[in-house]
Amino acid sequence: MTAKRNRWLVGTVLTLALAAFLSLSLLPFFGANNRQADSNADTPATDPSSMQAELEAQARGYELVLEREPDNQTALQGLVDARIQLGDIQGVVEPLEKLVELNPDVPEYAVLLAQTKQQIGDLEGAAQIYRDVLDQQPGNMNALQGLVALLIQQDRPQAATGLLQDTLKTAEQLQDDPAVVGIDTPSVKLLLAQVYVETGNTNQALALYEEIIAEAPDDFRPVLAKALVLQEQGDQDTAQSLFAQASAMAPAQFKDQIDQMASQSQLPAVDGMEEAAPADN
Repeated sequence: MTAKRNRWLVGTVLTLALAAFLSLSLLPFFGANNRQADSNADTPATDPSSMQAELEAQARGYELVLEREPDNQTALQGLVDARIQLGDIQGVVEPLEKLVELNPDVPEYAVLLAQTKQQIGDLEGAAQIYRDVLDQQPGNMNALQGLVALLIQQDRPQAATGLLQDTLKTAEQLQDDPAVVGIDTPSVKLLLAQVYVETGNTNQALALYEEIIAEAPDDFRPVLAKALVLQEQGDQDTAQSLFAQASAMAPAQFKDQIDQMASQSQLPAVDGMEEAAPADN
């Protein structure tokens, strides 16, 4: 139980790092967080029932606009935003599908649609959308991460590994083509290493982290990932040294988060081992 929890910790951290710690969720894309923050700044206390009623009114207003103007993208985005905040994830699908149709050259909409389908359990639909994005942009890390996570969710680690290895081969083939947007090879390798971690192949993961460190010595992510894996294995001294190294290398906005991971990585792991011990007997 503890090892699995820690592997998911590694996965969460790397997913965040691969995306430069920018959320891939729906709300930031449509700016809802900013609007909500502004609203909270204006009103010290907000009645949840009032917020619910306001969001429902907003959603209905957007629906009325779309009845008259089905291609109104501002209304489509607003409806997606309102339904997300209302927790109506199923209701997000239809307006997102329309946004994808209206914006075939904006992969963010397609990725968001795939994430939504994945969340509501339409795994096949999500996988197809991810693959469609990757057919057009093999280096789209958002789609690649999403599809890998989906394959792991389906207990298909070999498929996830094969996808990432094929992506690395594609990167080699495209590296001399200036007309093609390049593939972020270190990020793909980090994702591949994470699959190894998830499947218990930590030696392969550690070897790949070393390879990335050698190829991208200024990148804090493989150092952080290696620290987390070694911490899970109980090598606290080496892990703490690597945490410090990763913190020193990372941009300023990430340092506190890394330092917090380092400070929390010791006692919780021991406690977890003690809690897991009776279950092993």
